Amino acid sequence: MADLKERLLPPKPQSAINIRDASYRPSASGRQPFQGMDLSGLKKRGQGLRSWIRVDTSGNSQIIEVDKFTMMRRCDLPARDLRLLDPLFVYPSTILGREKAIVVNLEQIRCIITADEVLLLNSLDSYVLQYVVELQRRLTSGVGEVWQSEGPELNRRRSSRGFDNVYGSTSPDYLPFEFRALEVALEAACTFLDSQAAELEIEAYPLLDELTSKISTLNLERVRRLKSRLVALTRRVQKVRDEIEQLMDDDGDMAEMYLTEKKSRMESSFYGDQSLVGFRSNDGLSASAPVSPVASPPELRRLEKSLSIARSRHESMRSSESATENIEELEMLLEAYFVLIDSTLNKLTSLKEYIDDTEDFINIQLGAIVV
Repeated sequence: MADLKERLLPPKPQSAINIRDASYRPSASGRQPFQGMDLSGLKKRGQGLRSWIRVDTSGNSQIIEVDKFTMMRRCDLPARDLRLLDPLFVYPSTILGREKAIVVNLEQIRCIITADEVLLLNSLDSYVLQYVVELQRRLTSGVGEVWQSEGPELNRRRSSRGFDNVYGSTSPDYLPFEFRALEVALEAACTFLDSQAAELEIEAYPLLDELTSKISTLNLERVRRLKSRLVALTRRVQKVRDEIEQLMDDDGDMAEMYLTEKKSRMESSFYGDQSLVGFRSNDGLSASAPVSPVASPPELRRLEKSLSIARSRHESMRSSESATENIEELEMLLEAYFVLIDSTLNKLTSLKEYIDDTEDFINIQLGAIVV
């Protein structure tokens, strides 16, 4: 029967060989296919666990390993926001205010700020470590020390707006936790960019003066590279400046970043709902099972409706009043670092103008030599 089947049926093509049979056939080296491969580790590598540095409101830090989807649920963030923090990609500087978090991508500082913690991608970068150390210092130190380190101009603005009278000069909680973490990130980014601009100035002006005295191919090449670095740094500084300016111009985005206030409102609303459930259970109704609107007494339904309307009006009035009053805190914070980054941009603009003037001078000299 087998011989008859082989004579009648055409030969099986090589591509139709059963993969399962081929997997057990030894290779030329005598080893079984997939031998020595850790197939159980493929799932672990696919989970995408990453190491994060967590700093809480008390200044305590720890290293945690969390995958992407857990972090999305933990901070209530979409996947596109987490991509901004990916060190494998280069994204422009961004500050995003979300429902429960602030996503910060400022130069080397890439972190997620919530009302209770700051999460940074674990890195050996010195700027990341300095950010953690500085944040811990400010969370555990008094407000007077922080204000003295920020300069007399910012102190004058805060005192003129009445911050000392409202919050007191000895309280370390003059700003919510999320704004204190954001301030350290802004300071780190602005200081880093300003130091790079200063280094470029120190290198540029002697080189340009040397080019005016001696026009050579080497000096021209050095100036060309210098100008390329200047253009790249100017773009980065301009992006940080535009991001801060955009936040200052949008009151809605600034109000969205008050995470501690939103959290307290949600908790008070939750406790209000719990008290309403307790009132219903004390009135003889079951708190565990849902109450049918048809079976509920009309007096109780009217009471629940009136309480809900009153609570929603109170919450909306309080949120609008707090938004108009407290936005000034964040606006002042952004204004201080906007002035700093704008000063850095002015340095770079002046340097570019000096380079353009030097190029014009060299063109005039070369034109005179040709004539």
